[in-house]
Amino acid sequence: MSIPFPSDEWVKALCTELNQSAAYKQAAAKWEGDLIFVIENPGGNGYLYMDLWHGECRNARQLDSNSEVNAEFQLAAPIATWKRVIQGQLDPIRALTGRQLKLKGNLMKIMKTPKAAIELVNCSKGLDTKW
Repeated sequence: MSIPFPSDEWVKALCTELNQSAAYKQAAAKWEGDLIFVIENPGGNGYLYMDLWHGECRNARQLDSNSEVNAEFQLAAPIATWKRVIQGQLDPIRALTGRQLKLKGNLMKIMKTPKAAIELVNCSKGLDTKW
């Protein structure tokens, strides 16, 4: 059954996938930081929160606004861009450096663990996402 994006169910399913992925655990072993994904939609934005810590997703949930949690990072893009990233058609690091994903936070910290971002996307590709 397809999981709607963005939704609480979707981000929690991604959290489960990350926690079951040996590849993500290894790639993100040195990552410490939480983030909010801002999904820009003409009908209203969506906000997904993830607390990622040393290869583990400690918490994931949908937010009502991007100010609900003071996360270290915010990544914002239109839903069409998120779809390309999640489906593996757009590399997340290339999207960041090309400003297709707008970042609030320290880009250099993200650039130290690019494989973590790639493995996060790899886990998201395994979800049956309803666009």
